[in-house]
Amino acid sequence: MWPFSSRLRVAQTDLFSGYVERHCHLLPGVDDGVDEPEESLRILRKMEELGVSELWLTPHIMEDIPNSPDDLRQRFEEFAALYRDSSETAGSIQLHLSAEHMLDTLFEKRLADGDVLPHADGQLLIETSYINPPFNMHELLNKVKQHGFFPLLAHPERYAYMDEDDYEQLKDMDVRFQLNLPSLTGAYGRTARKKALDLLKRGWYDCYGMDMHSERALHFFLIQKLPKSVLRQLELVGQG
Repeated sequence: MWPFSSRLRVAQTDLFSGYVERHCHLLPGVDDGVDEPEESLRILRKMEELGVSELWLTPHIMEDIPNSPDDLRQRFEEFAALYRDSSETAGSIQLHLSAEHMLDTLFEKRLADGDVLPHADGQLLIETSYINPPFNMHELLNKVKQHGFFPLLAHPERYAYMDEDDYEQLKDMDVRFQLNLPSLTGAYGRTARKKALDLLKRGWYDCYGMDMHSERALHFFLIQKLPKSVLRQLELVGQG
């Protein structure tokens, strides 16, 4: 009987009751996420069942995926209309558009030109290379704040180059941390899981997200198990 187990499958938890998802790659055909609208609609239908109330579509903006905010807005309006009108879904999730911004050599110009897509509350979802930091990372983060945004660092546990001192410096700079929930199940390897558990225990996460890229990834994530002790720690993390 699962209520008496020390671990629960993700799908059996109440993590997503009234949940606001701030990080996913479900806008079809724009990045390394979902390709076809039909798959995105199936994922949204599953998220409706889980209890998700709002969802921010956050496609990549980076040198290798040079999306423009104007193009993404058009793609978003088309998909949002399809979701609302689809007979396959109830359309109950409130959709929004933002982006995941890579701190690459073009980021500073994009920021200066206003070619970024923040969340409505001013948080700007950012990421770096998993292997190496930008040479001027702290300067870029300060410029994000100077432009009136709050840096929200996606999946800090996945950056191989970061250690405890790096995380502490970023928190001292008021950089917000977003946990990738699949990190807790080992989806990105043991090191990322260990870091995620440590950052969670320290209370350094400000919110969490699923960072879904496909229907298959969502299914795999939902059948994984999490310790109840970790679920209790997640209860202390806000939704951003």
